[in-house]
Amino acid sequence: MPHALAVDDDPNFLLALAELIEGQGFTVNTATTLRDARQRLSRQTPDIVLVDLYLPDGNGIELLKDFDPVRPTQVVLMTGHADLESAVQALRLGASDYLTKPLDIGRLKSILGKVANESAEERPAPIEIPAVEVGRFGLLIGQSPSMQDVYSLLARVAPTDATVFVIGESGTGKDLAAQTLHMLSARARGPFLPLNCGAISPTLIESELFGHERGSFTGAQRRHQGYFERAHGGTLFLDEITEMPIELQVKLLRVLETGQLTRVGGDQPTEVDVRVITATNRDPAAAVGQGKLREDLLYRLQVFPVTMPPLRERGGDVEQLAEHFLGELNERSGTPKAYSADALDRLRDHPWPGNVRELKNVIHRAYILADAEIEPRHLPHALAPEAVPTRALHFEVGASIEEVERRLIIATLDLHGGNKRKTADVLGVSLKTLYNRLNAYRMV
Repeated sequence: MPHALAVDDDPNFLLALAELIEGQGFTVNTATTLRDARQRLSRQTPDIVLVDLYLPDGNGIELLKDFDPVRPTQVVLMTGHADLESAVQALRLGASDYLTKPLDIGRLKSILGKVANESAEERPAPIEIPAVEVGRFGLLIGQSPSMQDVYSLLARVAPTDATVFVIGESGTGKDLAAQTLHMLSARARGPFLPLNCGAISPTLIESELFGHERGSFTGAQRRHQGYFERAHGGTLFLDEITEMPIELQVKLLRVLETGQLTRVGGDQPTEVDVRVITATNRDPAAAVGQGKLREDLLYRLQVFPVTMPPLRERGGDVEQLAEHFLGELNERSGTPKAYSADALDRLRDHPWPGNVRELKNVIHRAYILADAEIEPRHLPHALAPEAVPTRALHFEVGASIEEVERRLIIATLDLHGGNKRKTADVLGVSLKTLYNRLNAYRMV
C-alpha cells in the first residue's frame, strides 16, 4: 500500500487532508512542523509528501533539500499564498507539483492516483527537466534575456500537472508555449487539443467543451464528446479564455476543481484527466474588472502564470526569427533566397506591433515578391516608408502561371496598403476569390 506524509500547521486542515488521502488507498503520517516531518521521514520513506509552504519553524521548501533527487518520493507544495517566485523556487528544488489552497480536490486525487499506480508497479525514472538552450526551446525561438526567462519557467513547470496561464499580446507565441509545455510533459504521448474560445459561437461552445447527449437540442442526433473528453490523458489549451461566456466560466471552474463534467442534456458525471493551459492577450486583472473573467476562475487558472514578451522587447531575436522563417520557406520550395543588408536593417528597426505573427507574414510576402534577394522594396511600406511603390514586376522566362499570379496578387495588395476590396477590384476578381487565394498563401 502506498504511503504519504502530510505536513501542515492547521490541525483541522491536516485531519481533512489525511482522510482524503486515506480514501485514495494510502497509509498516512502527519506532521505540523518541519522538525516533526523530518522525524517521520527518518522512520519511513513515503511515496508522496504534501507540505505547506509556511510552517511554524520554517519554510516548507526547506524540506525539499532533505530528499535525494533519485529517490522515488514525490513532493507537492501547498500554500494559500499563490506567488510565482515560490512556485518557481519549489519546482527548481525538485517539487513535482504545486497546489494552492483551497486545494483542487480533483487534481489532488489525480496526483494521488498516479502515485498509487506507480507504487504498485516499477516506478518510472523521474522526468528530467530539459536543459535550456541558447536560441531555442521546444517550438520557441529566440536568445534574448526575456525569452531565456520564459524558457526557464517553462522547463520547470512542464513536467508537472500545474495549470499554466500564458499571458501576452497577440502574435507573441502563446500557442507555441502551450505546445512546448505539452511536448515536455509526462502527457506528451497523449492528445494536445487547442480551442480558441473567441472563435466559437457562444451558443455552441458549451457543447464543444463538455459534449452533449443525443436529443439534447435540435440537431443533436448522436452523443458528442467535447474537447475535455477528447483530451483525456493529455493537454487542453484554451486560448483567449476571456472571450468565453461568463456564465460558462462557472462550469469550467467546476470541472477544473472536481475533474468531472456533465454533458449538455446529461445527468451523469464523467471523469476526465486533463491538464489545462489557458491564454489571453488581455490584462487578466482588467478583464476581471470589465466582467470578462470571473475572479474565482482567475485564481484557479493562474497557479503558474507565464508572460510572453512582445517582439519589440526581444532585441536581436528579430533577425534570428527572420532567418528561421526564410529558411523554412527555402527548404519547402528548394530555393536559396537571402536578405540584403538593408532589408535586415529594416526588419530590425521595425517595432512589430503584430509581434512574431506579423514578422512571419511579412517574410512570407517578401519571399513571394523577391527573385533571389529580399530587398527593402519587397517589404511593406511601413518598414520602408521612403520607398516608392513599384508598378512593375519582373519574371524569369519559364516561371509558372501560379507563381506569376501569386506575386501579382501580393504586389497589388501591397500597392494598395492591404485594402483587399480595392485589390480585388483592380485585379478584376471577386473579394471571395481574393480571400481564397490569400488563404492558400497563408496570408489571411
